[in-house]
Amino acid sequence: MTGALLTGLILFLLEVVCESEPTHSGPKTMEDAHGQHKLVHLTSTWAFQLVNDSLSFSGAESFCRGQFSSLVMLDQSEDWEEALRLLRQIGLRSPVWVKDHSRTDSKPVALSRQYLKFSAMNFPKDSHEGFVHVNMSFPTLSSVSVCVRVQWDPLWNEVSTIFSYAAPVFTNEFQLRGQVDAQGRILLALIIHGKHLPYKASFPNDGAWHHICVTWRRSSNHWAIYVDGDRRDTGSGTDTSRDIYGDGILILGQDQDSFGGNFTEPFVGNITDLNIWNITLETRHVRALNACSPMTQETLFKWNLELLRRHAVVKDVEAILFCPAVNQQMELQGCRTLQGWADKLPQLSLTDCSDPLPFICRSSKERYLKMKQMSEAQSSHPTAFMNQLMKLSNNSQPVLGQQPSVLSSLDQASTLLDVSAQALEVTQQEGLQPADMVSLIQLLSLAADVPAQLLNQVTNQSQGDFQELSQNFISVADGVISEDNALKWQIIKEVVNGPMDVVKSIDRMVTSLSPRLMAETNHLTIHSPNIKLQVQQQRLQEGSKGPLFCGPETEEHTSLDCISVPHQKIQDLHNNGFQKLTLVNTWYGSLRPLFNPEENITMEPTVTDGSQRYVGTVLGSSVISTTVLGDDQPVSMAVRFQLQHRVQNHAGTMYDPVCAFWDFDLIPDAGGWWNTKGCEVVSKQYGSTVCYCNHTTNFALLLQVYETQLSPENEKALQVLTFIGCGVSMCGLLFTFILFIAVGVPKSDRTTVHKNLIVALGVAELLLMCSDWASENEVACFLVTALLHLFFMASFSWMLVEGLLLWSKVVSVNISEDRRMKLYYIIGWGLPVLIVGVTLAISADKYKADDHCWLSVKTDTIWAFVGPVVFVLAVNAVVLCRVVMVTVSSARRRSKMLSPSSASKMQTFDLTWAVTRPVLILLPVLGLTWLCGVLVHLSVVVAYVFIALNSFQGLYIFLVYAVYNSEVRNAIKRIKEKRKALSFTNCSQPTSFLPSQRAPITSWGRSPLAPSSPETSETSGPSSSTSTSLVIKNESFRKESFVSFSLRPASGNQVVQLTGFKPSGC
Repeated sequence: MTGALLTGLILFLLEVVCESEPTHSGPKTMEDAHGQHKLVHLTSTWAFQLVNDSLSFSGAESFCRGQFSSLVMLDQSEDWEEALRLLRQIGLRSPVWVKDHSRTDSKPVALSRQYLKFSAMNFPKDSHEGFVHVNMSFPTLSSVSVCVRVQWDPLWNEVSTIFSYAAPVFTNEFQLRGQVDAQGRILLALIIHGKHLPYKASFPNDGAWHHICVTWRRSSNHWAIYVDGDRRDTGSGTDTSRDIYGDGILILGQDQDSFGGNFTEPFVGNITDLNIWNITLETRHVRALNACSPMTQETLFKWNLELLRRHAVVKDVEAILFCPAVNQQMELQGCRTLQGWADKLPQLSLTDCSDPLPFICRSSKERYLKMKQMSEAQSSHPTAFMNQLMKLSNNSQPVLGQQPSVLSSLDQASTLLDVSAQALEVTQQEGLQPADMVSLIQLLSLAADVPAQLLNQVTNQSQGDFQELSQNFISVADGVISEDNALKWQIIKEVVNGPMDVVKSIDRMVTSLSPRLMAETNHLTIHSPNIKLQVQQQRLQEGSKGPLFCGPETEEHTSLDCISVPHQKIQDLHNNGFQKLTLVNTWYGSLRPLFNPEENITMEPTVTDGSQRYVGTVLGSSVISTTVLGDDQPVSMAVRFQLQHRVQNHAGTMYDPVCAFWDFDLIPDAGGWWNTKGCEVVSKQYGSTVCYCNHTTNFALLLQVYETQLSPENEKALQVLTFIGCGVSMCGLLFTFILFIAVGVPKSDRTTVHKNLIVALGVAELLLMCSDWASENEVACFLVTALLHLFFMASFSWMLVEGLLLWSKVVSVNISEDRRMKLYYIIGWGLPVLIVGVTLAISADKYKADDHCWLSVKTDTIWAFVGPVVFVLAVNAVVLCRVVMVTVSSARRRSKMLSPSSASKMQTFDLTWAVTRPVLILLPVLGLTWLCGVLVHLSVVVAYVFIALNSFQGLYIFLVYAVYNSEVRNAIKRIKEKRKALSFTNCSQPTSFLPSQRAPITSWGRSPLAPSSPETSETSGPSSSTSTSLVIKNESFRKESFVSFSLRPASGNQVVQLTGFKPSGC
């Protein structure tokens, strides 16, 4: 698809590169729609792109940043060799912009590197009496400029006076003083006609030499402070509009509380190169002086040791100062350029930063090829977003036809943002594709880099236009960092550093536009689904307080994410002379899911007592930021913020919050990284943390993840207890199963269910005892894990069947026993096989834990066990409650029927036993002791209780369902009786009998306890072989007595004779 908008926007946002991949044989050239040439040279690691589109240094940096690259920095031989090879191959000898590795902030550097020796005065720290008196007579001054070079002692933190001028009629006439702030900077302030101006201008307390100039003019009451050639503070207005009195005394290193005496607030360090003019110097003059360039204007005082009178403690020292413009009339600062090559070495120079020159961008080869792939895909198959841009392009075609390197006007930026915001809204359902996201991130970066001079030139835009521009900017940024794009951020991570690139663009945009946004209002809020931006402005006065900024309310979290500047810090701004305060606050609610969850944030663990195992650190909150502008200049201040934890707590896992901020300078090639310097935790509440940081930037909570870890002693004790308990449990289960089979317990559905539960639980515990040995072999460990999963699932399935069977006994269920047992077998064995099979099919690669033979708790695989177990325990808990209710009801009725008069007395005992008995009997088979497992992470005591209850589950089943089971005891009693009967038969001599032809009349009698007579045996005759002996235990007899009856035919009649006797010798 072609068209002016599509072509222009793609060329504007996504750099179109060559058709085929360049090689070392030569750079590939491509001419875009604007006639601009871009040449690319690839190495094994880097991609060097020469852009033959002349831009200023800042424009070149902006362009490279929009391409997710940077200006080439010739700090390594490989870089300048490849850059020179690229220049040679195309024959380009004109200068090109490059970056100075020593100035990573891209500030201009001096044109030459030369040094001069200066004589300086040293003010020692061990004496506070040192001063230097300038021996000259000063006239009345309507204008004045004082420049001096100072070297502040880094160990001196007190308020110090660099110079003080006192007149006979007024002591604090003109004075420059400094103090150290909390960030280690030296803040400077002027005193004019006794009025103390604010501490704003600053330089680092690094022990280096710094050039300071102060100027003042009576006609405009305008003053300024310059540090190292740059104007750091300026203003107008003093209490009185008059000249500086003449005939005064100028003292270096002390404050004059009286004319020429009563010195206080001493300076500690070195001072040199003091020069005074009775004119107001311009910025270009100050820059020239900073570079040691001589001045044509006549000085009122020039540095000369012979004109100085010093205290004895002040000594002469020699200072070597960097002077890039020695013996030159005037030099402007410049930016680094590559002029060409000579003898295979790069020829570097410095050029005015505003000159338009070509430049070289450098990026990684992988990033370049990925962008090339996205560009080609976008050109051949435009996305729904790009197609929508085409439909909205009628009014924007002329704008998009501008050169693609930078945005040349605010109108151009506003139009592009407006069209993109509309397209995002229309294509919300289709969503953005990775190439669309890259294009929009480039657009945001370029729009945020609109030069400050363009803002100063704008006169026809109203505040509403700037607010609309900001709203469209936030809308586009919101669409890019939406949670719906989480997976797409992982796709484009080879090109874009990360979502914090968008945050950085928002910071730059709002900071540059804030003066225009707040021109007619003191409060502005821009709210989108994922971003809340608020700009607040107020005049500083005594008692001023900073407002509290909070993120939007959410349904999931009742508390809010809030940030504020402490009131005392706001008051300090007012005390230091600031008049206006602007707070820019931003809340980002969707950034956490956009970071790669598998990418661990490297950080030292804070919990080191051994009670928890450190797993890693993750981003655990929204991101919130504050930018403080004092009189429209950024000021770093301390902040206090509270953020809610946005991660889900898992059982056995503990989170320890760490206060952090995103440091864009920490790892520049990666776009920055999390840093904790200067931040600390104030308090921790459930689900939120309060932090304090001594600077302003983008803040978040990092949550260190710990798993509950037992001490080696407890871990060893629990292992031994588990092994012993499982062994005892297996023996109990084995004996119970043998008793059920051997003693002939009557067959029933209940005993069948008991047997299946015993088998499943016994095999599971056997596998558990062997799991440690199997962990040494990966295949064996995986097999043991699957079998453990299967048999423990089967155990709980049969526990569920136990509950269902019990329910069918309590609540009548109309289903035959055969059909019911088939259903029970399906639940008991079929369901576990299905669960384990599906789990293995879905997540075989994430099935097993890394360090032991069990399911992985770090993935969702564990829910294939926990989910069914929780369901079984819930069902069986309901069943147990129902059984208890029925038992209690029966106990009440029985108590009333048996003894109505004493029913009230026995009711308490009966009810207690009615509740306790079913609970004790049913706990082991219903598996309710596993409920303790939910609380194991709370205390090691619970862990001991849990292992004790479940390791000895088999023994408990043996005692309840074998030893004290009436059916088993009756069966054992029958076996004993049978054995005694058999023993009796073998020891006695029974008398045979012949059955009667008719129904006999049987008479019973107790025989004397004497041995059988021989006669009795003889009467049997030949028919003794057909006689029968019958042994009957008569419980009315003594316990050791048995009655033996012999049945034989009597002579003549068919009569049954029963003779009782006690066996002898048995």
